[in-house]
Amino acid sequence: MELKVEKASVEKGEGLGWGKSLLVPSIQEILKNDSQSVPERYIQEPEDRPLISQNLFDSLQIPVIDFSMLAQKDANEIRKLDLACKEWGFFQIINHGVREEIMVNMKAAMAAFFELPVQEKSKSEKAANGIQGYGQNFVVSENQKLDWCDMMFLKTFPRETRKFNFWPLTLPGFKEAVEEYSTEIRKVSNKIDANLSVLMGMDENGLKRKLGEFQQGIRMNYYPTCSRPDLVLGISPHSDGSLFTLLLQDDEINGLQIKHKEVWIDAKPIPNSLMVNIGDAIEILSNGMYKSIEHRAISNEKKPRMSIATFVMPGDEVQIGPLDSMVNVKHLLRSYRNIKYIDYIRQKFAMKMQGKAHTAIVKL
Repeated sequence: MELKVEKASVEKGEGLGWGKSLLVPSIQEILKNDSQSVPERYIQEPEDRPLISQNLFDSLQIPVIDFSMLAQKDANEIRKLDLACKEWGFFQIINHGVREEIMVNMKAAMAAFFELPVQEKSKSEKAANGIQGYGQNFVVSENQKLDWCDMMFLKTFPRETRKFNFWPLTLPGFKEAVEEYSTEIRKVSNKIDANLSVLMGMDENGLKRKLGEFQQGIRMNYYPTCSRPDLVLGISPHSDGSLFTLLLQDDEINGLQIKHKEVWIDAKPIPNSLMVNIGDAIEILSNGMYKSIEHRAISNEKKPRMSIATFVMPGDEVQIGPLDSMVNVKHLLRSYRNIKYIDYIRQKFAMKMQGKAHTAIVKL
């Protein structure tokens, strides 16, 4: 039976692609058999475990950007964006223009998928040699600790990169919800891109000229409840390999934490907002002025939590490196080497999630 599963998994694969990840069991299915025990492979080393019971920096708030003011080129809001990118690497955007109905439908479509019987979900299972589909990514060793999370990752733009064999097309409304949400998020990401271009010394189309058509991928995260949330991590500390990432959080349950000045703080969601974080690619392009920030997710005992991360990325064949405007004009020393984006992302997927280890690959 296992041989058949493995063969089918490889047959539906993605060729060389971005990388591969070992297949691991579903947390949801593990919990159906035993909801009280935590398997050894999910128990983090003592120094990596989250402090669930206290947050000494509860008063710190991640910057909030009013997107409607940014669209009007409000000088104060642009200055706030610049500072948020420099000092935090994270910010929440409100009044972003994505209708609440579209976000609700996306959350409902994701919830419906994870509520399916395992036999149905397994039809969207990741290939052993690819990253799209249902399962986990960044599993590169039989010995590494695993995240307390089931996920679905789909490429959504350019349209020709969509692999519908990983989409649960028989699930009513799923395809429509993902298409509508990804299209609206793309509009928001275009505006973020335009503002970052200006902040990095170019006109609004500067990044697009440099990088061509952006790629978009959506990762749907399902964090089941855990009897011992103090022992596990929903997602291990990491920075994103994207230009930037837009996260739709659960409005009621907090789980995202970011590392700010070497301290983990809660990224409390504002209802109907989007959390945005700078990715490794912008760190490289900005010559380190805007840094990607470590973040992680924790679990809880009471209620499952879901989140939807949309990654905005350069094209695979694009060379990324410090922009001239971030080296020559500002008289800064070049801190990163040039690298083809697909080479960077393949190196990233060849490693487990481990903080900022990935950007170290390209530092001079």
